[in-house]
Amino acid sequence: MKPVHYVSPEHLSLERIEQILSKGYLLELSEESKARLERSRLFLEARIQDSDELYYGINTGFGGLCDVRISGQEVVDLQNHLVKSHSVGTGEVVPDHIVKLMLLLKIQSLSYGFSGIQPVTVERLIEFFNYDLLPVVFEQGSLGASGDLAPLAHLSLPLLGLGEVKVRGKRLPAAHALNQLFWKPLRLQEKEGLALLNGTQFSLAYAVWGVLQGRKLWKLANLCAALAIDAFNCRFSPFDRRVHEIRPHPGQIETAQAIRKLLLDSELLHAEKYAVQDPYAFRCVPQVHGATYQALAHAAEVVTTEVNSVTDNPSLFPEDEVILSGGNFHAQPLALVLDYLAIALAELGSISERRTFQLLSGQRGLPPFLTPKPGLHSGLMIAQYTAAAIVSQNKQLCSPASVDSIVSSNGQEDHVSMAANAGTKLYRVLENVERVLAIEFMTAAQALEFRRPKKTSPELEEIVAEYRRRVPMLEDDRVLAEDLQHTLSFLEELLQTPPEQEP
Repeated sequence: MKPVHYVSPEHLSLERIEQILSKGYLLELSEESKARLERSRLFLEARIQDSDELYYGINTGFGGLCDVRISGQEVVDLQNHLVKSHSVGTGEVVPDHIVKLMLLLKIQSLSYGFSGIQPVTVERLIEFFNYDLLPVVFEQGSLGASGDLAPLAHLSLPLLGLGEVKVRGKRLPAAHALNQLFWKPLRLQEKEGLALLNGTQFSLAYAVWGVLQGRKLWKLANLCAALAIDAFNCRFSPFDRRVHEIRPHPGQIETAQAIRKLLLDSELLHAEKYAVQDPYAFRCVPQVHGATYQALAHAAEVVTTEVNSVTDNPSLFPEDEVILSGGNFHAQPLALVLDYLAIALAELGSISERRTFQLLSGQRGLPPFLTPKPGLHSGLMIAQYTAAAIVSQNKQLCSPASVDSIVSSNGQEDHVSMAANAGTKLYRVLENVERVLAIEFMTAAQALEFRRPKKTSPELEEIVAEYRRRVPMLEDDRVLAEDLQHTLSFLEELLQTPPEQEP
């Protein structure tokens, strides 16, 4: 039996989200969430029936058509037309794990009972999640304001039996998938299409993934740096606790502590040193990695708040008997931290590439390009080229999306966040950083072989020994793309263990 997570108004942490996804939890609505959804829906139906007042998107058009009254049976047609008309996504298909995260976040936001959506609609979203029936969503189409409209429309289309879904990685028409499960397509009622499409869950899914993956890459960057520090015969004074106590940035302190732990009882640490001071890429690891740690901590705070928020519009307050129109769909808080995260995490790759460069430079008793036969063999020369190319691409990807805004919807939506673009850029930055760190790990492990018989710390020696079972020392030139792929797989397994201290 799979474990069950009960969707409720209780605080949902990023750690719990990671657990739900990694452990394959099923979702179920708590009794409190069911009651909230029922109360909200009953209030909405009564208000529509008893009042002639205009409510945006409920009995009016959308965006620039917000002053057009919709009446009678058309208010139901309106919601179904909305999902179809807004499904104008294009570009790459969103990765499955991001789509599953979108479903979870949309379910959580709707379950607070401020959206007026029918419980049966939320239950169907939960069934999609539990059956791994993943809507096909496209990367391009959201401005990060008025909700992530196009991506969320594609997320919602299969509820109507439209669009496509993925089942075990295979794309097929949603209508066909629903038939196989004997599910009837839903016909959305008043406000439901708007509740499904208004929200930040596309941008937020990338932000949640960015924080969770960023934490793992911070840990991996420290591991690679520690290995490189010993392989390059670096001094250890830059990691002394006292150095950081007089500049007590929390991230700096945490990083220095992590490096000290990784290099505990290293024999190489006490070997004769070649230089009075080391290059910044080694000496300033606590300062650079530490700044990234703190950026992650800030982003986690903002993202956690968004996870536990309602980003629909308008919002229903049954206890106060009011429907209020606002701007909670605007993703500016996410746009800024997504850009900040991309910059901060790209720096882990930037400084990593510099350590790789130094290790290959033929200094401190190491052969050029870490090959026993320089000249005849090129060793790891071109691995650094690859790292440099990736780092250069990250610099371009880190141009902030949030500084841009394009007027849309006939001027009604005149400032947008571009959080969705920031999120998809962050995704690529993090993939790139992982590859750059893998190149550093491959390089540092190779350099370590030239320090034998001296050893690094027992912890690192154990990791390198396991790595060598998959990737042997480079004696003669071979196809390094294969080594890099094996290194990535090895490190991804290491990343499955969460850091002891989360930023």
